[in-house]
Formats: sequence, C-alpha cells, structure tokens
Amino acid sequence: MRIKHFIICGVMLLTLTACSTKQSAINQLEDFSYELRDHSRNYTIDEWEHAGKKFVKIREKINKHEFDYTAQEKAKIGRLEANCVKYMAKGAKDGVFDTLNNIGSEIKGIIQGIMDALSPDTFEGEEI
Repeated sequence: MRIKHFIICGVMLLTLTACSTKQSAINQLEDFSYELRDHSRNYTIDEWEHAGKKFVKIREKINKHEFDYTAQEKAKIGRLEANCVKYMAKGAKDGVFDTLNNIGSEIKGIIQGIMDALSPDTFEGEEI
C-alpha cells in the first residue's frame, strides 16, 4: 500500500512540476512583453541584441511544452508573442527615426551654418 502511495505522490509531483514549468514559460513571455512595452523605445543596439536572444530562449521553452498547452493557453501565447513582435517593431522603428531625426537636425544645423557663412551679408565689407 505504501508503494502505491509513493508512486501516486511521485506522479503528482511530476505533473505539478511540468505545469509549473510550462506556466513559467508563459509568465516569462508576459513579463518580456511588458518589458518591451515599457522600455524598448530607448534600447541600444546591444539591448536589442539581448532582447532578440531572450525572445528566442523563451520561445524554445514554450516549444518544449507545445503539446501540453490548452487551446486557451495557446491563444494567450499567441497574443503575447504578437505584442512582443509589435513592441519590437515599434521600438526599433522609433529608435531609428529618433536617431535619424537627431542626425537630421545636426545636418540641418550644418547646412544652416554653411548657408549663413555663404550669404552675401557675410561678405559685405570684405575684400574678395
């Protein structure tokens, strides 16, 4: 009788561990989506590289439990992944545009400086 109880306890423990692990992968994906939502706009190139690797690792964990997820869990995973991709695309786009705007402003300043230097008013009173 004790052996039966031991086996039942072992099976229950394995089941709970598997559920915990598959749920932890979903939790990691959810946390990552929040992280991207809140911080990705200001990511550096290194942070984007890290984010990409982190996303791949989380996906690998989810894939390990692919057949263990319910339809509801799979739907949640799909929504979270879509959010991550959306935040990654938006953050990368915004970061690139901000960089281009900064560079564009700098170039505008250089051009304005050149134009000011070449304006006829600059040469008045100077011998050429």
